[in-house]
Order: sequence, then C-alpha cells, then structure tokens
Amino acid sequence: MKIKVIFICFLALIVWSCTKDDSDNTTEIRDEVLLSEEVELYDSGKLENSFVLGVINGGTSSFLIDKTGLKLKEWNFENNLGNDLVLLPSGKLLGIFKPDSDPEFSFGGYGGIIKIINTDGSIDWEFDYHSSTYLAHHDVEILPNGNVLILVWEKVINSEAQLYGINAVGDVYPEMLIEVNPSNNSIVWEWHSKDHFVQDINEALPNYGVIADNPQLINPNYVLSDNGDIMHGNGIDYDSEKDVIFLSINFFSEVWVIDHSTLTNEAAGSIGGNYGKGGDLIYRFGNPRAYNNFSGTRLFDSNHFPNFLETNEPGAGNILIFNNGVSQGQSIIYELAMPANYNLVANSDNEPEVVWSFTHEDLFNQRISGAVRLKNGNTLICEGDYGFWEVTREKEIVWKYNKVGSFWRAYNYLPTDSAILNLGL
Repeated sequence: MKIKVIFICFLALIVWSCTKDDSDNTTEIRDEVLLSEEVELYDSGKLENSFVLGVINGGTSSFLIDKTGLKLKEWNFENNLGNDLVLLPSGKLLGIFKPDSDPEFSFGGYGGIIKIINTDGSIDWEFDYHSSTYLAHHDVEILPNGNVLILVWEKVINSEAQLYGINAVGDVYPEMLIEVNPSNNSIVWEWHSKDHFVQDINEALPNYGVIADNPQLINPNYVLSDNGDIMHGNGIDYDSEKDVIFLSINFFSEVWVIDHSTLTNEAAGSIGGNYGKGGDLIYRFGNPRAYNNFSGTRLFDSNHFPNFLETNEPGAGNILIFNNGVSQGQSIIYELAMPANYNLVANSDNEPEVVWSFTHEDLFNQRISGAVRLKNGNTLICEGDYGFWEVTREKEIVWKYNKVGSFWRAYNYLPTDSAILNLGL
C-alpha cells in the first residue's frame, strides 16, 4: 500500500512539472497535447487539425506550423518578401519579393520580383517587374491556366495626371494589373485604372462627368496623398467560374470587381468581355462614398485580403475580407454574399449582404492581416501584429497563436492536401 501511494505521488509530480508555469519551459501539456508557448488557446474538440503557413510581413523567412505550434518547416529567402507568399499544389512557393537595390520609387508593401521556388529552395521561375515607371507590389495570384496575375503601381507624371483631371501637385501612382505567362515571360493581358477615370474638376477634358452617375468609373481625386500613392491597392483574388478579379483598394476602403474575360484592348475601354463593360468596374463594394453614392451603408475603414471562397470551401461564392477599422480601433472580419449577377446602379444601394462577421475587443490591426475559411467551417484570422485566431461559425474562439513579429497573412492546408504531401514532410 505504501509503495502504491509513493507511485501515485510520483505520477502527480510528473504531471505538475509538465504543466507548471516556468519561463524556462517552451512547451506545456494541456488536454494531453504538447503545446508550444505561442499557443494561448487550444480547444482540440472544435479546432481544425490543419497546418498554417505564417507569411512574415516583409521578412526573409516564413514557416509552416500545426495547431500545437510545432514548426513543421521553415523557408529562408535571399530577398525580403514584398508581401504575398503561398504554397502551390506542387509544394512549390509563389511569392513576391523586394529587389536587391531600392527601386526608383516605392511605398509600403512594395515588391518588384516574382518567384516560384522549388521544394529544395532553388528558383523555378523569376520575373522582375520594376523600373522608373512601374513596380509590382503586395500581391500575386496564380490563375487556372498557370499564368500569374500581378498587382502593379504605374507612374503617371504630373503633366499627364493633369490631362486625366487629377488635382495633384506631383506625379501619381494609380493601380494596374498584368497577367504573365511564366513559360515565356510575356504579358498576355493588362488592365489600367487610369483608363477608367471620371472627374468633375475640368470640364474641358473627355473624362469629365458626374461622379455619382458613373459608379462604373473611378474618381482619381477621392484621395490625394502627398507622395502620389492615391489608391494603395493591397490584395487581389480571382473567381475562376465567373472570370472576374477582386482588387482591394485600401485608401478607397472598397473592393473593385474587374472583368478578366476582356481582351487587353477591351480592358482599356468600356465595351467587351462577358459583362459587356470592357475594363470598367462591373461591381464595387465597401464604401459607396468613394463614388459619391449616399445610398447604402459604408462597411470598410481600410481593408485587406479580398478572399473569394471557392466551390470546395464552406460559404462558396461569398467573399471574406479583413476590415482594419482604423478610425474605430476595432477590426472586423466580414463574410459578404456576392450578387448572382454583377451590376452597378447609380445612386442606389449596391452594397452586398453581410452573411457573417466576427470581431473582438482584442482584435485590431490598422494594416495588413486577413482571413481564410477552413474546411470544417471555422475561420482562420491573421491579426498582423499578433498572430493567428481560429473561430467557429458560432464565433467561439478555439485557437490562438501569439508570436512576436509582423504577419502579412496566414494560409491553411490540410495534412492531405497535395501542397503538403509534395513537401515530403
């Protein structure tokens, strides 16, 4: 009996030593799972047992972890990230990086080099897109045809800006998109926001008009910054079924929807493509005030990551977006129902339906960040200056990972996904 009591006490001592709060320990046991010190909350019964790619904002590395916080793989890069980085089904990485030397102009989130990196770290493809007149930045997206969609700042010198009716004192840098074929580095499609401006300042110019009557067009004078960064696009995504592009415009606090089915010459005008509107906006949402529309409620106050939910994701056809909430000091993740048929009506409520949202008093970052939908219906949130949250549809927090640093985004992968299997972990 005495031996039994001693043995029980010995077991209790082991359990206590594994779970006690000790600054020298980097792991602890909760719910019979060994957790890293970064894991602040772990509900094994409600979280999804999947892996998270943590994309370090502007860093020279990124990592893959499981929900216990165990680091499964870490990548180190020669160049700093110019923000986005994703795992492809092949196990290769697609990312945008900064050049070795400073570009001739730049703003926060600049890149300039797009790379596809093999699983052994060698470079499979590299495409430089930076000069004195253009600079790739923030985000890239691989399309179903294997081409790469790239977000670009385009320099418009002040004398040309005046011809567009832009009330600026210097050069400006509106957004453009290019699609590149990696097999030969040719640009096979492009779209320029400057082709779709409407202004109410100079009546003598051909793009003069009533802004509220032209919701399909862009008011280049909505935000005029001292440095010429008048839009600050920060994210793109693609709906392969409808062949449309979602473009997040941070300074406008809205998302633009662009018809990708157009030819390049059609994308420069207002006729052509599946929607018959050329490169004009076929839809926009988040801030109707950006086009002088006083119908509809403004949703966004700076926004990041327009994440379109594909057919294999819960909520398919909707879009997730991280509303930074700069003025309120409170961030919100919205899930919005995209309309069945894209259409913009002047002086009408064009805003989409909010089908789900999540916020919390501790959730706030005024820049970067994003959210993805997990296969079990939960939502993985990247709070840029904190780390990662996982919340259920019922808005219950089931996982939190807090790591010192700055995170651009977090992407999710199941252990059975081809991207993970091809890593050979």
